[in-house]
Amino acid sequence: MSVQTLRWAVADGRVLTGRALAHWARRPGEVAMALLFPVMVVLMMGYLFGGQMDVPGGGNYREFIVPGMFALTMAFGVETTFTAIAGDAAKGVADRFRAMPMSSSAVVVGRAAADMLHSVVALAVMAVCGVLIGWRVHDGAAKALAGLGLLRFSLIWLGIYLGLMAKGPESVAAVQVLVWPIGFLSSALVAPSTMPGWLGAIAEWNPMSATVTACRELFGDPVSGGSWAAQHSVLMAVVWPLAIAAVFAPLSVRRYRALGR
Repeated sequence: MSVQTLRWAVADGRVLTGRALAHWARRPGEVAMALLFPVMVVLMMGYLFGGQMDVPGGGNYREFIVPGMFALTMAFGVETTFTAIAGDAAKGVADRFRAMPMSSSAVVVGRAAADMLHSVVALAVMAVCGVLIGWRVHDGAAKALAGLGLLRFSLIWLGIYLGLMAKGPESVAAVQVLVWPIGFLSSALVAPSTMPGWLGAIAEWNPMSATVTACRELFGDPVSGGSWAAQHSVLMAVVWPLAIAAVFAPLSVRRYRALGR
């Protein structure tokens, strides 16, 4: 790819990122509901059920749950990405993009960039909610920012690829069947040590658990685990996203190019 081609791809991606953001600006109620749902879950889990939850080694359950809800909020964002991509494909928008003199990779990269910006806003809302219910960073701002940086970003490519594979946005139920078990069969809401042994082992090797455990460690509120994955959670929280992005980013570009053939 020449330098000029790369510049065109970046410019096209910037335009398509602006398109996605403009759609959100015209639907503020929908965006607000998407941001408020995880806040409601945090309040429900922290105040309605939190008194019955045990944190290994003691500790405040509300501090335990906030990093988990950070990760779950990012995982559930896959559904939004999927719906947007599948909707464009079903309405013929993707076909019109392909007929235009623009980089094919810019379409999926623009979508990914827009969803990353949405993730930043969602994390900011969740962080404010966490502070209000008692969550604190105990190990410095630099490590806290590193923890927040681990949270989303390969799952965007999974959502884009699944959206391109789908027949329409109504297929989002299939994504829920995939994402929800991965999200809840993890250390996000409960410690794997409280699960049956075989189930706890699966939960500790879950990519979601790697991210959640790494965030807790970087926020200065670690929860110990017995597996190698739990003891090297920061490493695994970097390896898993890189591996997922390395697989699904090129698959997404290839699938977009193949649409309509």
